Amino acid sequence: MRLSKKALAVLITAAMITSAMSACSSSSSSTDASSTASSSSASSSSSAEGATADGDRIIAAAKDGKVGNWGLGNEYEIFALLTKYGQENKFISQAFDMDGFDDGSITLASAMTYNELGLVKNSYEGGYGYGDKVGIIDMNDEGVAMLEDNLFCTKESAQKNPNTVKAFIAASMKGWKYACENPEEAAKIVYEAGSSVSSDHQAYMASEVKKLCETDTKGNKVSDYGKMDEAAMQQTLDLAKKYIKLDDSAAADKLKNLTLDDIRNTSYWEDAMKESFDKPEKTDVSIQLKWLPQAQFMGYFVANAKGYYKDVGLNVNIVSGGGDIGETTAVNNGTVDFGVTWVSNLISANAGGMNLLEISQVYQRSGLVLVYKK
Repeated sequence: MRLSKKALAVLITAAMITSAMSACSSSSSSTDASSTASSSSASSSSSAEGATADGDRIIAAAKDGKVGNWGLGNEYEIFALLTKYGQENKFISQAFDMDGFDDGSITLASAMTYNELGLVKNSYEGGYGYGDKVGIIDMNDEGVAMLEDNLFCTKESAQKNPNTVKAFIAASMKGWKYACENPEEAAKIVYEAGSSVSSDHQAYMASEVKKLCETDTKGNKVSDYGKMDEAAMQQTLDLAKKYIKLDDSAAADKLKNLTLDDIRNTSYWEDAMKESFDKPEKTDVSIQLKWLPQAQFMGYFVANAKGYYKDVGLNVNIVSGGGDIGETTAVNNGTVDFGVTWVSNLISANAGGMNLLEISQVYQRSGLVLVYKK
């Protein structure tokens, strides 16, 4: 069956929306010194002009009421960006497709680099085919990035089954490493596992997810898969405290006082990377995804397919998300052992009374951008 642009966009965008809903309960040298200096100056000037142009674009779109976002917890980085440029924290409600961008009713449309941006740029089935006729405003470059996909469990589970947690992290990060080094193969593995999108879009997703795993918010190369960068996590927590609004007064007060120690523990990942763990206390475990099988979660599918989980004594069941399934709730109530969520989701969940613990940070930068027509 051939999917329309809208149908495919709805399908892949729901990965992000479902997660957000659970949270509510991203030289050559020259001998001519003067020439080199001139070139450097021109480059700096070009960069400054680009930054100024983006700022003007953001202000203009905000004043016109044409900045789009899905809401439901995905808007925090947009609020931080608008605040940076002195604008009201308002956005136009963006549908779960890119039709609003296509017809011009949204000037700056929210898009994940590995999902909606691919649909806008590419001409494969379901794509809009804009190619290089679009530009993006990157949350990382703007200094308002919030971290996304991480691996988590309950604090109680980690304390009772430390070797299981470490073994799961070790095998999962081995899967992520292989997937990022072999994105085409990883995309095929996910596709054969029951992909929720086309093979072409799956391949695009894998190539973009690789970038999120291997580059930090400052643009630096990351070689330690799953590392929890203190500065990036603190920025995420600070922005969450500023922009997440909770109706329950007790939860709102708890949110204000949360620290990184309340949401993460780096020791499990550190021991896992050193292979410092014994036989797992629990061998049959499950992980809850935020959505249906797609390259957003390729590391876990690769780890399963390559036998990395079995190598550490684990039998892993990968549970698809979708519909009204909330990954934080599923982990908190013990339906599954591990889950994939955004850091802001976990922050909201813990403020609301859950006792969750991040054990690995898979995505090292934000995947959220605003896309515009050049």
